[in-house]
Amino acid sequence: MASTLISAKYPPNIDPTKTPLAYGDRAIPRLNRELNDDNLLKRQRAVMSLCDFLHDPEHIAESIRNGIDKSLKNLLKDPDITVRQKATECLCIMAGYAIGRDSFLENETIYPVARLFDDPEPIARKNAHMCVMRVSETPPGKYNKGIVQAQFIDLLVKKLELELDNIKDIILDTLHFCMRVDTTDALEANAMEAFTLLLKHEQPTIRFKAARDIMDLSVPLAGKDRAVACGALQLLKDMLKDPTTEVKANAAGAIMTITITTRGKYTAIHALTIPSLVDLVDDLNSEVRLNAIKALTCLSEAPEGRQELLQHVEKIRSHTKDHIQAVASAAKIAVKVITWLP
Repeated sequence: MASTLISAKYPPNIDPTKTPLAYGDRAIPRLNRELNDDNLLKRQRAVMSLCDFLHDPEHIAESIRNGIDKSLKNLLKDPDITVRQKATECLCIMAGYAIGRDSFLENETIYPVARLFDDPEPIARKNAHMCVMRVSETPPGKYNKGIVQAQFIDLLVKKLELELDNIKDIILDTLHFCMRVDTTDALEANAMEAFTLLLKHEQPTIRFKAARDIMDLSVPLAGKDRAVACGALQLLKDMLKDPTTEVKANAAGAIMTITITTRGKYTAIHALTIPSLVDLVDDLNSEVRLNAIKALTCLSEAPEGRQELLQHVEKIRSHTKDHIQAVASAAKIAVKVITWLP
């Protein structure tokens, strides 16, 4: 039955936590005004609405043209955790697009975002790290160079030792992308030691990303020597028996990179790495097979390694007709090196 009483309930489809959007091309200017309002409630509601609004890629360029990126940069210093959290989330969405990454560099937004690495609220820290990771994840170029030039590598390595596991995961990705540009800062920040400690982590995602980052950092000679010095090879050898495919693949890849040097070869041979690698030659995953065969090729360049691998050469030879061309090519090279006679 109808009543004359006025209901206190909101109409359907009205969210009191979000500011209503203006019509058409007035939506962004109004949101921008409210993002800079002195009233906390207006700022909160505006940034909540903006976060949803930016999920439509068509709104990214329009938002940047209207100065939303500059307003979000200012909100990173807001005393309210909800505003900081949603501001970093908005920036994270924008960083998924080239125009958003350009604005990051032009406005130097990376610096206030990095200050949130010390935020007391975990979600704000996670969003801040996600922003930096998205800026760095493009192929080597101006974006990840910008992070390296901002000298954040040392800070990221330190945070890697202290942060929550889900944030460590993001930091390992950021460092992976940055080390494709330059490994010098990572080596000076003792990143190899930090990655080696994470090889024993209980989460397989962090283990395989730590092994992948060791492989990246071992590209220069100084990185290979550091990996041997801090005992990474023994831990990587143990990871070859890990039940997770990604862990085995990246561990074999890291061993392959480190054992290019004579010191790396003999350290791996003395750690009894060859039997574990031979077991992976028939693995169902092609990346595991490829990295294991390449690592064995490196180890066979040492006389002791070649002598041991002569017992397994037929097993490797069987993969010269592997259905994956890269594996077949690697197997042919391995057989040639193992059976070489002076």
